[in-house]
Amino acid sequence: MPPALTAESFALLQLHDVELELTAIRYRLLGVHSTLPPGKGEVDRELDLEDESSMSGHLRAVIETLLEDKIEPALRDLRALEGLPEMP
Repeated sequence: MPPALTAESFALLQLHDVELELTAIRYRLLGVHSTLPPGKGEVDRELDLEDESSMSGHLRAVIETLLEDKIEPALRDLRALEGLPEMP
């Protein structure tokens, strides 16, 4: 830890780095998702199928869950920290 920083300031700097890395991971996941063909239920909404039977459908579902349940909430929380006042 640099001597001029408080522990809290240093932690905020580290969390900012984590946010940048998590943003990069988000884009990587979106890239992988975009390379997978959509399942039958995604193409034809009238089928009302959850097409996790194919590997592609399963992988897309896993990526969507990661993004929606883990990555996006974590990014929101980290970005909210940036608005906090610095500790004295």
